[in-house]
Amino acid sequence: MAWRRLGQIFTADGKQPWARSHAALPAPVYLDGDVFRFFYSSRDGDKRSHVGWVDVEVSERPRIHGVARAPVMAPGEDGAFDDSGVGVGCVVKTEDGFSLYYMGWNLGVRSPWRNAIGLARSQTPAAFERYSPGPILDRSPDDPYTLSYPCVLRLGAGDWRMWYGSNLAPAVGNADMQHAIKFARSDDGVHWKRDGKVAVGFASEGEYALARPSVVKAGDKFLMCFACRGERYRIGAASSDDGANWMRLDEAMGLDPSSSGWDSEMTCYPALFWHRDRLWLAYNGNGYGATGFGLAVWEGDLPL
Repeated sequence: MAWRRLGQIFTADGKQPWARSHAALPAPVYLDGDVFRFFYSSRDGDKRSHVGWVDVEVSERPRIHGVARAPVMAPGEDGAFDDSGVGVGCVVKTEDGFSLYYMGWNLGVRSPWRNAIGLARSQTPAAFERYSPGPILDRSPDDPYTLSYPCVLRLGAGDWRMWYGSNLAPAVGNADMQHAIKFARSDDGVHWKRDGKVAVGFASEGEYALARPSVVKAGDKFLMCFACRGERYRIGAASSDDGANWMRLDEAMGLDPSSSGWDSEMTCYPALFWHRDRLWLAYNGNGYGATGFGLAVWEGDLPL
Protein backbone atom coordinates (compact mmCIF):
# COMPACT_ATOMS: atom_id res chain seq x y z
CA MET A 1 0.00 0.00 0.00
CA ALA A 2 1.71 3.17 -1.18
CA TRP A 3 1.64 6.11 -3.55
CA ARG A 4 3.05 5.23 -6.97
CA ARG A 5 4.56 8.30 -8.58
CA LEU A 6 3.73 8.92 -12.23
CA GLY A 7 6.27 11.69 -12.58
CA GLN A 8 6.40 15.37 -13.34
CA ILE A 9 3.39 16.45 -15.45
CA PHE A 10 3.58 20.19 -16.07
CA THR A 11 5.91 23.16 -15.61
CA ALA A 12 5.52 26.80 -16.60
CA ASP A 13 7.46 27.51 -19.81
CA GLY A 14 8.16 31.12 -18.81
CA LYS A 15 6.79 32.56 -22.07
CA GLN A 16 3.70 34.21 -20.59
CA PRO A 17 4.23 37.50 -18.67
CA TRP A 18 1.91 36.32 -15.88
CA ALA A 19 3.63 32.91 -15.66
CA ARG A 20 7.37 33.46 -15.71
CA SER A 21 7.87 30.68 -13.17
CA HIS A 22 6.10 28.11 -10.97
CA ALA A 23 3.02 25.96 -11.39
CA ALA A 24 2.11 25.73 -7.71
CA LEU A 25 -0.96 24.53 -5.82
CA PRO A 26 -2.60 22.25 -8.42
CA ALA A 27 -6.40 22.15 -7.97
CA PRO A 28 -8.23 19.58 -10.14
CA VAL A 29 -11.73 19.93 -11.63
CA TYR A 30 -13.23 17.11 -13.69
CA LEU A 31 -14.13 17.99 -17.29
CA ASP A 32 -14.93 14.88 -19.34
CA GLY A 33 -13.66 11.37 -19.97
CA ASP A 34 -10.23 11.18 -18.34
CA VAL A 35 -9.53 14.92 -18.61
CA PHE A 36 -9.22 17.20 -15.58
CA ARG A 37 -8.55 20.92 -15.55
CA PHE A 38 -5.80 21.68 -13.03
CA PHE A 39 -5.81 25.26 -11.83
CA TYR A 40 -2.45 26.44 -10.54
CA SER A 41 -0.62 29.58 -9.41
CA SER A 42 2.27 31.05 -11.40
CA ARG A 43 4.47 34.06 -10.73
CA ASP A 44 5.07 37.06 -12.94
CA GLY A 45 8.32 39.02 -13.14
CA ASP A 46 7.51 40.76 -9.84
CA LYS A 47 6.76 37.38 -8.18
CA ARG A 48 3.05 38.15 -7.91
CA SER A 49 0.91 35.02 -8.27
CA HIS A 50 -1.78 34.64 -10.93
CA VAL A 51 -4.09 31.67 -11.52
CA GLY A 52 -3.98 29.70 -14.76
CA TRP A 53 -4.91 26.17 -15.85
CA VAL A 54 -3.72 23.13 -17.74
CA ASP A 55 -5.94 20.28 -18.99
CA VAL A 56 -4.46 16.86 -18.25
CA GLU A 57 -5.55 13.36 -19.19
CA VAL A 58 -5.41 11.50 -15.88
CA SER A 59 -4.26 7.97 -16.63
CA GLU A 60 -1.28 5.67 -16.26
CA ARG A 61 0.36 7.83 -18.93
CA PRO A 62 -0.84 11.38 -18.26
CA ARG A 63 -0.64 13.84 -21.12
CA ILE A 64 -1.46 17.51 -21.58
CA HIS A 65 -4.47 18.52 -23.68
CA GLY A 66 -4.31 22.31 -23.39
CA VAL A 67 -2.78 25.22 -21.47
CA ALA A 68 -4.28 28.62 -20.59
CA ARG A 69 -2.78 31.55 -22.47
CA ALA A 70 -4.32 34.11 -20.13
CA PRO A 71 -4.87 33.97 -16.36
CA VAL A 72 -8.32 33.24 -14.97
CA MET A 73 -7.47 35.41 -11.93
CA ALA A 74 -4.91 38.15 -11.38
CA PRO A 75 -3.81 39.94 -8.20
CA GLY A 76 -6.29 42.44 -6.84
CA GLU A 77 -6.12 46.20 -7.14
CA ASP A 78 -3.55 48.07 -5.08
CA GLY A 79 -4.83 48.30 -1.53
CA ALA A 80 -6.96 45.14 -1.77
CA PHE A 81 -6.27 42.15 0.47
CA ASP A 82 -4.91 40.18 -2.50
CA ASP A 83 -2.88 42.86 -4.28
CA SER A 84 0.38 40.91 -3.87
CA GLY A 85 -0.90 37.61 -5.26
CA VAL A 86 -3.58 34.90 -5.35
CA GLY A 87 -2.91 31.25 -4.46
CA VAL A 88 -5.39 28.49 -5.30
CA GLY A 89 -6.90 26.53 -2.45
CA CYS A 90 -9.58 24.54 -4.28
CA VAL A 91 -12.36 24.78 -6.87
CA VAL A 92 -15.84 23.50 -5.99
CA LYS A 93 -18.47 22.62 -8.61
CA THR A 94 -22.00 23.80 -7.75
CA GLU A 95 -25.38 23.77 -9.51
CA ASP A 96 -24.79 27.21 -11.04
CA GLY A 97 -21.07 27.06 -11.79
CA PHE A 98 -17.74 26.92 -10.01
CA SER A 99 -16.46 28.49 -6.80
CA LEU A 100 -12.72 29.12 -6.44
CA TYR A 101 -11.50 29.49 -2.87
CA TYR A 102 -8.08 31.08 -2.60
CA MET A 103 -5.51 32.72 -0.39
CA GLY A 104 -4.79 36.37 -1.13
CA TRP A 105 -1.90 38.23 0.41
CA ASN A 106 -0.31 41.60 0.99
CA LEU A 107 3.38 42.14 1.50
CA GLY A 108 4.12 43.50 4.97
CA VAL A 109 6.70 45.67 6.69
CA ARG A 110 7.50 44.29 10.14
CA SER A 111 5.93 40.94 9.16
CA PRO A 112 6.69 39.61 5.65
CA TRP A 113 3.06 39.14 4.67
CA ARG A 114 -0.58 39.14 5.70
CA ASN A 115 -2.90 36.47 4.26
CA ALA A 116 -6.69 36.06 4.09
CA ILE A 117 -9.15 33.79 2.27
CA GLY A 118 -11.16 34.94 -0.73
CA LEU A 119 -13.83 33.59 -3.06
CA ALA A 120 -14.29 33.94 -6.83
CA ARG A 121 -17.00 32.48 -9.05
CA SER A 122 -17.60 31.49 -12.66
CA GLN A 123 -20.36 29.77 -14.63
CA THR A 124 -17.70 27.80 -16.51
CA PRO A 125 -14.21 26.68 -15.43
CA ALA A 126 -12.71 29.72 -17.12
CA ALA A 127 -12.38 33.38 -16.07
CA PHE A 128 -13.43 33.94 -12.46
CA GLU A 129 -14.87 37.07 -10.85
CA ARG A 130 -14.37 37.93 -7.21
CA TYR A 131 -17.36 37.51 -4.94
CA SER A 132 -16.30 40.74 -3.23
CA PRO A 133 -13.26 43.03 -3.05
CA GLY A 134 -12.65 41.79 0.49
CA PRO A 135 -12.00 38.34 1.95
CA ILE A 136 -14.68 35.93 3.17
CA LEU A 137 -12.41 34.81 6.04
CA ASP A 138 -9.91 37.16 7.64
CA ARG A 139 -8.17 37.82 10.93
CA SER A 140 -10.51 37.63 13.90
CA PRO A 141 -10.48 36.72 17.61
CA ASP A 142 -10.49 33.06 16.49
CA ASP A 143 -7.67 33.62 13.96
CA PRO A 144 -5.73 36.65 15.16
CA TYR A 145 -2.66 36.45 12.92
CA THR A 146 -2.83 35.12 9.38
CA LEU A 147 -4.76 32.52 7.36
CA SER A 148 -3.73 30.32 4.44
CA TYR A 149 -4.96 28.01 1.69
CA PRO A 150 -8.52 26.68 2.15
CA CYS A 151 -10.05 23.36 1.15
CA VAL A 152 -13.85 23.35 0.85
CA LEU A 153 -16.26 20.43 0.49
CA ARG A 154 -19.97 20.70 -0.11
CA LEU A 155 -21.58 17.64 1.45
CA GLY A 156 -25.19 18.58 0.79
CA ALA A 157 -27.67 21.44 0.91
CA GLY A 158 -26.64 23.76 3.71
CA ASP A 159 -23.60 21.65 4.67
CA TRP A 160 -20.31 23.21 3.63
CA ARG A 161 -17.00 22.40 5.35
CA MET A 162 -13.70 24.27 5.19
CA TRP A 163 -10.22 23.36 6.37
CA TYR A 164 -7.62 26.12 6.33
CA GLY A 165 -4.25 27.12 7.76
CA SER A 166 -3.91 29.57 10.64
CA ASN A 167 -0.97 30.98 12.58
CA LEU A 168 -1.15 30.12 16.27
CA ALA A 169 1.26 32.89 17.30
CA PRO A 170 2.63 36.11 15.81
CA ALA A 171 5.56 35.37 13.50
CA VAL A 172 7.99 37.30 11.36
CA GLY A 173 9.84 34.30 9.94
CA ASN A 174 10.18 30.52 9.94
CA ALA A 175 12.02 30.41 13.27
CA ASP A 176 8.96 31.43 15.28
CA MET A 177 6.17 30.18 12.97
CA GLN A 178 3.39 27.95 14.33
CA HIS A 179 0.90 27.31 11.55
CA ALA A 180 -1.74 24.59 12.00
CA ILE A 181 -4.98 23.52 10.30
CA LYS A 182 -8.39 24.66 11.54
CA PHE A 183 -12.01 23.93 10.61
CA ALA A 184 -15.11 25.98 9.73
CA ARG A 185 -18.72 25.35 8.67
CA SER A 186 -21.15 27.24 6.45
CA ASP A 187 -24.75 27.09 5.27
CA ASP A 188 -24.04 28.76 1.92
CA GLY A 189 -20.31 28.54 1.18
CA VAL A 190 -19.87 32.27 1.79
CA HIS A 191 -20.52 32.97 5.48
CA TRP A 192 -18.47 30.78 7.81
CA LYS A 193 -18.61 29.83 11.48
CA ARG A 194 -15.38 28.90 13.27
CA ASP A 195 -14.30 28.33 16.85
CA GLY A 196 -10.54 28.74 16.59
CA LYS A 197 -9.75 25.17 17.67
CA VAL A 198 -6.89 23.32 15.99
CA ALA A 199 -8.17 20.43 13.85
CA VAL A 200 -4.78 19.03 12.79
CA GLY A 201 -1.72 19.87 14.88
CA PHE A 202 1.95 19.02 14.89
CA ALA A 203 3.21 15.44 15.08
CA SER A 204 6.63 16.32 16.51
CA GLU A 205 8.64 19.16 17.99
CA GLY A 206 10.40 19.56 14.66
CA GLU A 207 7.22 20.53 12.80
CA TYR A 208 6.23 24.17 12.75
CA ALA A 209 3.80 24.54 9.81
CA LEU A 210 0.98 22.53 8.21
CA ALA A 211 -0.57 24.05 5.10
CA ARG A 212 -2.70 23.52 1.99
CA PRO A 213 -5.04 20.81 3.30
CA SER A 214 -6.87 18.69 0.73
CA VAL A 215 -9.83 16.58 1.88
CA VAL A 216 -11.90 13.87 0.19
CA LYS A 217 -14.50 11.42 1.44
CA ALA A 218 -13.35 7.80 1.58
CA GLY A 219 -16.38 5.69 2.43
CA ASP A 220 -17.76 7.02 5.70
CA LYS A 221 -14.48 8.71 6.64
CA PHE A 222 -12.65 11.87 5.67
CA LEU A 223 -9.11 11.66 4.32
CA MET A 224 -6.73 14.64 4.29
CA CYS A 225 -3.29 15.33 2.86
CA PHE A 226 -1.32 18.50 3.62
CA ALA A 227 2.15 20.01 3.41
CA CYS A 228 4.31 19.56 6.53
CA ARG A 229 7.15 21.95 7.20
CA GLY A 230 9.95 20.89 9.52
CA GLU A 231 13.42 19.61 8.82
CA ARG A 232 12.24 19.31 5.21
CA TYR A 233 8.99 19.84 3.35
CA ARG A 234 6.94 16.67 2.86
CA ILE A 235 3.31 15.60 2.50
CA GLY A 236 1.47 14.32 5.57
CA ALA A 237 -1.92 12.63 5.93
CA ALA A 238 -4.73 12.21 8.44
CA SER A 239 -8.17 10.58 8.73
CA SER A 240 -11.34 11.61 10.54
CA ASP A 241 -14.81 10.29 11.31
CA ASP A 242 -16.44 13.73 11.51
CA GLY A 243 -14.14 16.17 9.71
CA ALA A 244 -13.30 18.01 12.93
CA ASN A 245 -11.16 15.51 14.85
CA TRP A 246 -8.24 13.98 13.01
CA MET A 247 -5.67 11.20 13.44
CA ARG A 248 -2.32 11.50 11.67
CA LEU A 249 -1.47 8.83 9.06
CA ASP A 250 1.87 10.15 7.82
CA GLU A 251 3.73 6.84 7.94
CA ALA A 252 0.94 5.03 6.10
CA MET A 253 -0.13 7.63 3.52
CA GLY A 254 2.40 10.45 3.51
CA LEU A 255 4.72 11.20 0.60
CA ASP A 256 8.37 12.03 1.25
CA PRO A 257 10.79 13.57 -1.25
CA SER A 258 12.19 11.11 -3.75
CA SER A 259 15.85 10.13 -4.06
CA SER A 260 16.46 12.28 -7.14
CA GLY A 261 14.76 14.51 -9.67
CA TRP A 262 12.15 17.22 -9.64
CA ASP A 263 10.71 16.27 -6.20
CA SER A 264 13.93 15.24 -4.43
CA GLU A 265 14.18 18.30 -2.18
CA MET A 266 10.53 18.56 -1.11
CA THR A 267 6.97 17.36 -1.69
CA CYS A 268 4.28 19.92 -0.92
CA TYR A 269 0.87 21.47 -1.73
CA PRO A 270 -1.11 18.24 -2.31
CA ALA A 271 -4.51 17.84 -3.96
CA LEU A 272 -6.44 14.58 -3.48
CA PHE A 273 -9.12 13.51 -5.96
CA TRP A 274 -11.00 10.41 -7.07
CA HIS A 275 -11.12 9.18 -10.66
CA ARG A 276 -12.40 5.84 -11.95
CA ASP A 277 -12.62 4.52 -8.38
CA ARG A 278 -8.95 5.25 -7.75
CA LEU A 279 -7.40 7.82 -5.43
CA TRP A 280 -4.99 10.26 -7.10
CA LEU A 281 -2.64 12.90 -5.74
CA ALA A 282 -1.42 16.01 -7.52
CA TYR A 283 1.48 17.72 -5.76
CA ASN A 284 4.40 20.11 -6.11
CA GLY A 285 8.07 19.28 -5.81
CA ASN A 286 11.22 21.35 -5.46
CA GLY A 287 11.05 25.10 -5.02
CA TYR A 288 7.40 25.25 -3.90
CA GLY A 289 6.22 24.62 -7.44
CA ALA A 290 9.23 25.95 -9.36
CA THR A 291 9.54 22.48 -10.95
CA GLY A 292 5.79 22.29 -11.61
CA PHE A 293 3.50 19.54 -10.42
CA GLY A 294 3.24 15.79 -10.78
CA LEU A 295 0.81 12.96 -10.14
CA ALA A 296 0.74 9.84 -8.00
CA VAL A 297 -1.88 7.11 -7.67
CA TRP A 298 -2.67 5.03 -4.60
CA GLU A 299 -2.16 1.29 -4.87
CA GLY A 300 -3.83 -1.13 -2.47
CA ASP A 301 -6.42 -0.68 0.25
CA LEU A 302 -6.62 2.56 2.17
CA PRO A 303 -5.32 2.29 5.77
CA LEU A 304 -8.44 3.82 7.31
